[in-house]
Amino acid sequence: MHASSVTSRSETSIAIHRPLRVFAWLSFLAEVIIIGTGGAVRLTGSGLGCSEWPLCTPESLIPLPEQGIHGLIEFGNRTMTGVVGLVALAVVLLTVHAVGGRRLVLRALWFAVGGVVLAVAVYAIAEVLGVAYSAALMSAALLLSVIAGAVDSLRRTEQRRDLALLAWIVLAGVMAQAVVGGFAVLTDLNAFIVGFHYASSLLLVCVTAAYLVRLYAAPGPRETAVPRWFAILTHVTGLALAVTILFGVLTTGSGPHSGDADIKRTGFDATWLAHVHSWPGYILAALIVALLVSAWVLRLPTRNWLIVLTATVLVQVLVGVLQARHGLPPVLVGIHMMLASLSAAAYTVVVLKLKRPVATEHAPAVAAHAGHA
Repeated sequence: MHASSVTSRSETSIAIHRPLRVFAWLSFLAEVIIIGTGGAVRLTGSGLGCSEWPLCTPESLIPLPEQGIHGLIEFGNRTMTGVVGLVALAVVLLTVHAVGGRRLVLRALWFAVGGVVLAVAVYAIAEVLGVAYSAALMSAALLLSVIAGAVDSLRRTEQRRDLALLAWIVLAGVMAQAVVGGFAVLTDLNAFIVGFHYASSLLLVCVTAAYLVRLYAAPGPRETAVPRWFAILTHVTGLALAVTILFGVLTTGSGPHSGDADIKRTGFDATWLAHVHSWPGYILAALIVALLVSAWVLRLPTRNWLIVLTATVLVQVLVGVLQARHGLPPVLVGIHMMLASLSAAAYTVVVLKLKRPVATEHAPAVAAHAGHA
């Protein structure tokens, strides 16, 4: 993601208060943690610990004693989804207040209330008509209200639209993820839906990381801070990272950790896919090392974050080799999943560091404000 892709029409300095910074970090951490709790559901065979959605059983919202530890693990992950959503909502409201004041916050709250009313109405009508997946339709109504609220808010935002846009994307993404997770349960853990669910969660980690970068960055126009060939090589590295993660998802979808003992896998040869997954992984590691060496020789602004990315990917490679040699122990597979999200987040920061604020006579004052924020 380029920093220029989310710049505002009129970027000026705004007051960034401590609560917004705290909740922005909490949002990033929550998105990483929920990948871990989702992995725990899958790796402990608890994917159908709650057989229904959004209820846990046809009669109960929470797991019953006879569902045992699997029900608790699955319900714990669902509870974490609620936490992630509330934190994302807090970031949206705090961001909207920072960029537009109380007026925009009230408009956003009106859309929230309208969305809840619409969702309840949709659910009630679906139940009366006997329409299948009434809960999914209710969630879809809530998602539409979030999107409508985002469009309305962004149209009225003149300052730091980059922050507002990223905050709304995370909230809408969390809402969409709840729907996808529900369909994963309703389709008996279809491997492709589960894989999409994980990949989407990883993208939300990247967006929350991008929000943090832009939160602390000086506002205004940006210019390229690295040679053109370095920028191109960085984006090629991103492609290698995406391919590595894609084949990792397919490999896991074909392996033994389905989330439930009776669930069918994708049908691909997991052993063959594991080898294919490793090839772009090794290419990725080589490309990142090349970027790191080049950045330090040329003293580019990406060099510190390339150290983080290099360390994360090298540990990721090591864990991948160990898990393959020891029969895919659940703990190592879970660590591998978490590291993939952190690698993607670190890469996102590297890409955003390819550009810097355009130097102007007001740059020192703006930079000082951003540093204080």
